[in-house]
Amino acid sequence: MKTQLFILLLLVTACAGNPGKKQGERVITVTIEPQRYFTEAIAGDKFKVISMVPKGSSPETYDPTPQQLVSLGESEAYFRIGHIGFEQTWMDRLLKNAPHISVFDTSKGIDLIYGEGHTHGDHYHPGGVEPHIWNSAANAQVITSNIYKALCTLDRENESYYLARYDSINQRILHTDSILSSILTADADSAFMIYHPALSYFARDYGLEQISIEEEGKEPSPGHLKNLIEHCKAKNVRVVFVQPEFDKRNAEIIAQQTNTQIVPINPLAYDWEEEMIHTARSLSPALSKREGEGR
Repeated sequence: MKTQLFILLLLVTACAGNPGKKQGERVITVTIEPQRYFTEAIAGDKFKVISMVPKGSSPETYDPTPQQLVSLGESEAYFRIGHIGFEQTWMDRLLKNAPHISVFDTSKGIDLIYGEGHTHGDHYHPGGVEPHIWNSAANAQVITSNIYKALCTLDRENESYYLARYDSINQRILHTDSILSSILTADADSAFMIYHPALSYFARDYGLEQISIEEEGKEPSPGHLKNLIEHCKAKNVRVVFVQPEFDKRNAEIIAQQTNTQIVPINPLAYDWEEEMIHTARSLSPALSKREGEGR
């Protein structure tokens, strides 16, 4: 299927360009929407920024469309987020079809979290990198620094322009971090449950425990669900986070069994600041009640 997709790409590329691209416009492609938010904040009007994984899709399993592959050919750079499933599956193939593109890894310098390894039969599988690096104010500062450096490499004539905008977004990130720290005080929840473990770095930043419903990327077994329910009660978990791209039925079962509240979040949202603050407010009993009354 993927081979046929690339054949179709070659045919489409020969016949058409990207109708959304203005003449002379410089284009950068990124993987996910939060990355587009950071990149646009620094790039301003000097580059058009396109994300490969659209709203509502999972970057673990997404396959690009033929038109996206055509558009990628008109980009001069690709900013990868680091270790997400989409990049692991597609990056080499994308670059073979667009060898002119410069690639920048915006995860460079981040203190990565590694998953636990596990034994399967007679062999051992090492743990992989926890890829959701952007859900952290500390990591966001590293990501934006990498974006700033990449933009200066691509366009040295406008370094001062990028520096001013980088300083601005960095101040917003620091302000967001201060808001999150003030919300996640001793009165806030110390543990939360989530279907897909996308908040590992967020939990590390603020000393929280993330309890994942998924078991090694798969639907939880009945035994695992039972253990989750017991652990949820022992930790006085009040919130179960659910994401739009995942089935929430198991979360609903746990919520019923533990009398916890299901809270929709979207760690892949474009508006990174708003989403981070919403997530933190959901872990504050007083603020989450006020937020719910206001909706």
